[in-house]
Amino acid sequence: MFHATGRIGRIPEEHLNRLLAFGHPVTFASGTRLFEEGGAACEFWLVEAGAVALDLHVPGRHAATVETLGAGELVGWSWLFPPFRWQLGAQAVGAVRALEFDAEAVRAAGERDPAFGRAITLACAQVIAGRLQSSRRRLLELYGPHGFAER
Repeated sequence: MFHATGRIGRIPEEHLNRLLAFGHPVTFASGTRLFEEGGAACEFWLVEAGAVALDLHVPGRHAATVETLGAGELVGWSWLFPPFRWQLGAQAVGAVRALEFDAEAVRAAGERDPAFGRAITLACAQVIAGRLQSSRRRLLELYGPHGFAER
């Protein structure tokens, strides 16, 4: 079972328990593609064990890994925002065990119960903000002023 100590954002326990009730366990073999950039975002996952690489299509080359997510992390947030299309691709790195959620069912529950919907949206926003900050740090380490990373 997923433990609430992961990095999915802060969700009040009552809303976390409600969200977890929507999940069902899945496993992915190493190399399994969870989704492709531009595809319909119909589900999302909370990783229990293993790792998932998020990647970006690079024309004429292999997909570039932009981040690797592990236990306790949310895989996928494009399901929450129209047009519900994946912004990246994702692939299992080794065997992965996760909870899978039907995005439409979670969105519908959030529409019926605005407090639940707000809690889920805020948790996803926290994840997105954290990943944006990580991306900024990586870009600054690569392209920023010399010595920036040491500050």
